[in-house]
Amino acid sequence: MTIEALKELFAQSGLKFTNQRYLVYKAMVEARDHPSAEMVWRRVRGEAPAISLDTVYRTLAALETRGLVTRVPSGGEEGRFDGDASPHHHLVCLTCGRIEDFTMPGAGLGDLPPQLAAWGRIRDAQVLVRGICHACLGRTPENH
Repeated sequence: MTIEALKELFAQSGLKFTNQRYLVYKAMVEARDHPSAEMVWRRVRGEAPAISLDTVYRTLAALETRGLVTRVPSGGEEGRFDGDASPHHHLVCLTCGRIEDFTMPGAGLGDLPPQLAAWGRIRDAQVLVRGICHACLGRTPENH
């Protein structure tokens, strides 16, 4: 995505374009490991040494509110984020914390029960599958 396209995306989302927001968003879009705010902060400090962890948290919150990133409920202590805003679901390893994306037919917004419309406006939906990945199962025999 070009800088101009990103400026337009931010404007359409009601966000002022700043270098720090650009770096955080870029780090999120490039990430495939569903990083925490602290991980994002470590990644962007090389290009913005003065950026604070608080700024990263606030930027991620602003991006999440506008649907540009999503929070992945991983069950761990740290909040984890996903820069891929397309509809998809997540596998979370309860041992190592690794998060992977997956898609599943029949689990999209159009597949939700009609009675949910009475609740309000649904923005997105995701399935969260938690368990123990093969790598962790192979390391600890008691998990078999």
